[in-house]
Amino acid sequence: MLESGKPLVGRRSFLSNAAAFAAAAPVTLPALEPSAVQEPATPTHVEVQTTERPGADFMIDVFKALGFEYLCANPGSAFRGIHESVINYGGNTKPEFITCCHEESSVAMGHGYFKVEGKPMLVFAHGTVGLQHASMAVYNAYCDRVPVFIVLGNNLNAATRRSSVDWLHSVQDAAGLVRDFTKFDDAPVSLPQFAESAVRAYKIAMTAPSAPVVLVADAELSEVPIVGRTDLVIPKLGFTAPPAGDSASVNELAGMLVQAESPVILAGRLARTHAGMAHLLELAELLQAPVVDSGQRMNFPNRHPLNLSGSSRTLIENADLILGLETVDFYGTVNNISRQMEYKSRPITKAKLASISAGDRLAKSNYQEFQRYQALDLDIAADAEATLPSLVEAVRRQITGDKKRAFDARGVKLAEQHASNLEQARLDASYAWDACPVSVARLCSELWAQIRHEDWCLASGSNIFVSNWPMRLWDFDKPYRHVGGSGGAGMGYGAPSAVGVALANRKYGRLTVNIQTDGDLMYAPGVLWTAAHHRIPLLTVMHNNRAYHQEQMEVQVMANEHNRGITRTSIGTHLNDPPIDYAKLAQSMGMMGIGPIEKPEDLAPALRRGIEIVKGGEPVLIDVVTQPR
Repeated sequence: MLESGKPLVGRRSFLSNAAAFAAAAPVTLPALEPSAVQEPATPTHVEVQTTERPGADFMIDVFKALGFEYLCANPGSAFRGIHESVINYGGNTKPEFITCCHEESSVAMGHGYFKVEGKPMLVFAHGTVGLQHASMAVYNAYCDRVPVFIVLGNNLNAATRRSSVDWLHSVQDAAGLVRDFTKFDDAPVSLPQFAESAVRAYKIAMTAPSAPVVLVADAELSEVPIVGRTDLVIPKLGFTAPPAGDSASVNELAGMLVQAESPVILAGRLARTHAGMAHLLELAELLQAPVVDSGQRMNFPNRHPLNLSGSSRTLIENADLILGLETVDFYGTVNNISRQMEYKSRPITKAKLASISAGDRLAKSNYQEFQRYQALDLDIAADAEATLPSLVEAVRRQITGDKKRAFDARGVKLAEQHASNLEQARLDASYAWDACPVSVARLCSELWAQIRHEDWCLASGSNIFVSNWPMRLWDFDKPYRHVGGSGGAGMGYGAPSAVGVALANRKYGRLTVNIQTDGDLMYAPGVLWTAAHHRIPLLTVMHNNRAYHQEQMEVQVMANEHNRGITRTSIGTHLNDPPIDYAKLAQSMGMMGIGPIEKPEDLAPALRRGIEIVKGGEPVLIDVVTQPR
């Protein structure tokens, strides 16, 4: 709230000025034919209704009490009252309005923002159509167990709907569309209930396992005058400690780990906070056990000698104990699933299987993102990060001198394998080094050479779309170096999520880098304007292979199975007739655009130029035409 407690622009003065302008600007109408002259209508007195304190002001007080720094929204009339209170009563600060061109981008920005800042972003959505636009991004956040706080405008009272749009965009059960993939929703009918529900929603969203929440803000409730009311109180926000594993199960697991000769640790959605990496480091080093990091979070330094993510198949095949820490697809990890016409799967390991995961605490039936069921020898239904400290201590108590010497010997062999994997990755990256278009390995190598001495963060996933080259070649040594992927594999996530990451990183002075796939950007290119308008420093480097290449490979698999060849699989999957000029697209949004770059020798100078601009506080897009993978 402003110190004066008054809005920046008085509502009465605004309306008075508007009326004065209308009176000062008469309009001369053409004379009517005598037959068209009508009797003058009876003058009607129009009363201008104003209030200096609407319900929306109290809603802003609630949002400020919850500590929201930003809200992302595409403007919509369903929340017009709250919008006005944000910018005038709230002074457009904490929260600050970030203008988005699509609701899906609003939520995706909140998704990326949380994975750096560790707290949810506020998102406004307009009625039925706004939530339908946002729903894919909400699903991504749900699958990734990321909290986003969504305020949905709605006008439930049919007697107060002012236009056809009010009818078309209002709904009886506003949050019903996304209830299957959110954690909590409510539709308060009073302002005291709104305050309580908002605090409850925030608490639930942040309680592990996290997920998006929806609060319906009724238009009539936001516009009702509240001058003189004394019943509007904001409850104190409290947090629930994440559920840790029980001591008996933790001690049993510690014994299994100490006795195992070839244990493997699988890290999935483990690191909720920066402490997650430290806890996992301590456990792995105590046991001298290899870690396979899925890349869904920044769980473990990739250059650490115990990081054997590049040897996952061999390790799993030869393991005698596999411990999954918030592992999303345990079944797919320990079984071989055939891609042939007839579905087949078979186990690839005889190891005992143990898991620490809070996944079963947020399981729903309709959207089946939970993967195939895998039987486990020990299943601890708890938050893995919260359980690791007690597991480390239990392991420490059970390690004998002989065991420590055996663990140290195991660690030496694992370090040798880690070094061999790194050398192999460097060798593999050298193939097609001078190819034109640019190889993906060279793109990632040249980018690493330019950012390695900066305080950087990779906002895009180090995933199959870039053949995991960043994770194979770069040095991910800090908890914020990367933020993982989308969770739900929904396209349109990459660019807006990266802008959200960059927004969170801005206060820390970090260089945010986004290796952006071309097909993904075309879902919501308007987010480039958001980055330019709000001066969000982000280096976007296009991985422009001019195709939906993943889908082309899927069609190729089908064509081979049907014995028809793959010569026509570019139909429906390529983006090259005409090719899209992403540099010009960025320029049209008010952003510096460089490229398209097709020759590998032109890449390094372009990257240097782009980084200097980003370090000056502006976003840049560099269009690099690349090999498919």
